[in-house]
Amino acid sequence: MLSADADWVSKYGGLVVGLVAVAWAVWLGLKYLGWRMTYFVVTSRRVIYRSGVISKRGVEIPLERINNINFHQRLIDRIIGAGDLDIESAGKDGQSHFDFIRHPDGVQQRGLPPDGSPEHAGDDGATGAGGRVAAPAGCRGPEQIEQLARLRDQGHITPAEFEAKKAELLGRM
Repeated sequence: MLSADADWVSKYGGLVVGLVAVAWAVWLGLKYLGWRMTYFVVTSRRVIYRSGVISKRGVEIPLERINNINFHQRLIDRIIGAGDLDIESAGKDGQSHFDFIRHPDGVQQRGLPPDGSPEHAGDDGATGAGGRVAAPAGCRGPEQIEQLARLRDQGHITPAEFEAKKAELLGRM
C-alpha cells in the first residue's frame, strides 16, 4: 500500500506543486495589476478613489464632509508601505473603506482641513496614494505639473483644480 502512495507522489507531486505555483503567480499578478490600476488622490477640495481592472469603481468625498480618518497596517503592510484606510464622512455612505493604499499613515498625518479650507490641505494641495501618486515627494516643478495634467486628462481632477495647482506650483519656482 505504501508503494502505491509513494508512486503517486513521485509521479504527480511535481505537477501538483507546479500547478499551485502557477495559480499563485496568476493570483499575485492580478493583485498587482489591480493595485496599479488604483488611484487614491487627496486634492484641495476632495478625496478621489478610483479602482478596477475590468469593472471600475469610484468614490469622491468632499473634504468638508470628512469627520475622521483611521488606518490599519499589518506587519507585511508596513514592510511594503501599504495599508487600509477608513474615512468617516457626513453623508449617505457614512464610512468608506479603502484597501491597499500606499502610505495610509501619511494621509492621516498630513491631515485634512479642519474647516474645509484648501490652505490647510497639506503642502502641495494634491497628494496621492495607491497605485499611482498625484505628486511624488521627489518630483518637483515641471514633473508635478505633468503628473497633475495626467490626472486631469484621466478625469481624476477638474480643469479648475489643475489650473489652480499649476499656478501655485509656478509661483514656487
